[in-house]
Amino acid sequence: MSDSDETSALANFKADLPASIVVFLVAVPLCLGIALASNAPPIAGIIAGIMGGIVVGMASGSPLGVSGPAAGLAVIVANAITELGAFELFLTAVVIGGVVQVLLGIARAGIIGYYFPNAVIKGMLSGIGILLIWKQIPHALGDDKDPEGDWSFWQVDGHNTLSEAIHAMQDLRVGALIIAAVCLGILILWERKFMKDIAVFKIIQGPLVAVAAGIGLGAAFAGSSSLALEPTMFVSIPEPEGGISGLLTFPDFSALGNYKVWVIGVTIAVVASLETLLCVEATDKLDPLKRITPTNRELLAQGAGNIASGMIGGLPVTQVIVRSSANIQSGGRTKASAIMHGCFIAIAVLALPFVLNMIPMASLAAILLVVGYKLAKPALFKSIYKQGRAQFIPYMVTVLGIVLIDMLWGLGLGLAVAVFYILYTNLKTPFYFKVENHSPGEPYLFELAEDVSFLNKASIMTGLKLIPDGSKVVIDGSRTVRVDEDVLEIFRTFQEEAPSRNIELTVKGLGTTQKGDPVKALKQVVESPSPASSVPS
Repeated sequence: MSDSDETSALANFKADLPASIVVFLVAVPLCLGIALASNAPPIAGIIAGIMGGIVVGMASGSPLGVSGPAAGLAVIVANAITELGAFELFLTAVVIGGVVQVLLGIARAGIIGYYFPNAVIKGMLSGIGILLIWKQIPHALGDDKDPEGDWSFWQVDGHNTLSEAIHAMQDLRVGALIIAAVCLGILILWERKFMKDIAVFKIIQGPLVAVAAGIGLGAAFAGSSSLALEPTMFVSIPEPEGGISGLLTFPDFSALGNYKVWVIGVTIAVVASLETLLCVEATDKLDPLKRITPTNRELLAQGAGNIASGMIGGLPVTQVIVRSSANIQSGGRTKASAIMHGCFIAIAVLALPFVLNMIPMASLAAILLVVGYKLAKPALFKSIYKQGRAQFIPYMVTVLGIVLIDMLWGLGLGLAVAVFYILYTNLKTPFYFKVENHSPGEPYLFELAEDVSFLNKASIMTGLKLIPDGSKVVIDGSRTVRVDEDVLEIFRTFQEEAPSRNIELTVKGLGTTQKGDPVKALKQVVESPSPASSVPS
């Protein structure tokens, strides 16, 4: 290993370690809460968190994605356990779901995620961000009746997202509010530029300081009649009895002849794969280094994780945007942070549950409030609005669907509206390009059609990937009237990568449309200085 490689590895480890601790602290209550919302044993959520971190993390090609039990599957899991009548039978369905996901990966079904438009993916991020904020308000005020990880509008405790927050404000606990406020203040302080310029604070992450402050305040308030926190206001990890074997439950494979088990297994595979692929798209958009996750490999990794989780008593796993975004915002750089977070969960459950049980839920609520705000910044709504109705309406429908129903409904409604816009504009053939027709010495020609939409993402990305390094490429938009924002992002990425691949890029005719058209935005981006690209005047 060279000195530069060693320096890079050390720098990555210094970033991944604190990020993994933050993700671990966020993941533990989510694992427990999702298990509770799923009517499953609490340890089942913990096992899923461990397998999602270690098994999926090691097999995945996602640099920043973090996997674990998913709130989007909670209703499916709860109904499945009730329908099958035994948790062991449900575990068999989880293993079947994992096998199906492996087969989907082998069949290269990962391309499905590319067919979701950019507005819907960004709507998912913003919707989850708003949900995080609303769902954490009760925990910040000392009301912990609804478990972490319950993302549905109608909650398991009988309230809904809005009424729960209002109810918590009417019966707030001063001690919890003080802890949440102090922790939130620490997190905001750590975001200031002058703090980031201090070397020691680049190593010690704000969320870790916030959690430590929460533990200290929780202990200090214990002797006060007005500020003391109730036991339900702390993280609650079940302490193991009878060693590791006492924590494990195994599937009943005698149920393989039960068709209901197979139906549930396939359902888990389809929903978990879809949620994972959408999360992969969203996580890659948040990645500061703009790396691309191999989606087929991700399906294989998720399948391996679900097989492992089901074999020892865990819930199904998917890649999860809350944990992934917490990882990114905490400075994670490689998949080592996801793997380490799984290891930390295992160590905590087996050796240190009493330490985690000292963490107030209010301090974790402060962390998630910041994560939620970063996912749903007002500036993002403004930028989508400026892109026009075809982007903004599907975006808002997705946001509202996620907040007022649940994530799957929100994604479905957003996609339906986006497809309607495409049909309304009479989708035509997006481009002409055949690599086999290329003549040596001639440029590769992409002739764009009059209307190019997000449905063409996969074919355009595939075509661009076929172009060898050191080539000349011409993107001809002489006849183009409208290009979807999703396709523009693909071309921008290709333009940014062109110098490193020694590709000479030329764009024709994309600056002739009327002012404000998205096509003109591409022309402006491509015209920016680039040593290996050129644009005609």
